[in-house]
Amino acid sequence: MTDLHGRRALVTGGASGIGAACARELASAGARVTVADVDRASAEALAAEIGGEAWHVDLSDLRALADARIDVDILVNNAGVQHVSPIEDFAPERFSFILRLMLEAPFLLIRAALPGMYDRGFGRVINVSSVHGLRASAYKAAYVAAKHGLEGLSKVTALEGGPRGVTSNCIDPGYVRTPLVEKQIADQARVHGIPEEEVLATVMLTESAIKRLVEPSEVASLALWLAGDSAGMVTGASYTIDGGWSAR
Repeated sequence: MTDLHGRRALVTGGASGIGAACARELASAGARVTVADVDRASAEALAAEIGGEAWHVDLSDLRALADARIDVDILVNNAGVQHVSPIEDFAPERFSFILRLMLEAPFLLIRAALPGMYDRGFGRVINVSSVHGLRASAYKAAYVAAKHGLEGLSKVTALEGGPRGVTSNCIDPGYVRTPLVEKQIADQARVHGIPEEEVLATVMLTESAIKRLVEPSEVASLALWLAGDSAGMVTGASYTIDGGWSAR
């Protein structure tokens, strides 16, 4: 079993969905977890539940991160949003917002965490990417672009950090049972012109061999392993949890 006693972790978007599952899993292994989220009340409630700390932060406000130094052993970049729209109708500011939140903020957080990780000779950067970091889908220009960028950032971090005890990896789930995915069902129904009850079967899960949503706990279990000592030789990798989607 992975033992994280004495380790400090930061999970962004940690108040719900995949982030909350990761925060609980890391805390259950002994880590002291900081739950970072724009939703202050939910972050504080989860931090109290797991004996951690809350950080109320809007990660799209890059000025708050530009000069930060984050003293953690494990960084889980998870915060994200989705927007479904044809490119010709995609609002430029929404595109910019998604890239700030899901690519520039992870860069700044990694930048802020690496000095301390290097000093201790140990670090784990875990980037919650997506199968959309490896494959594209229509109507998701910003999300796909951000996740593809995160994959590249993770690999560069792996190359720079490896000689100094820091690993960096991506987790690439398919559709996960989270509020983010539940909101997409209505958006997908709108852009495809189909009823909401048809979205899972005809849009979201068409490429998957296993026809169900991923559970947040399944993503968290992989994050826990990547955070531990037994994954010390695992870096620069992208682990899919997509029911066979990317096997095509």
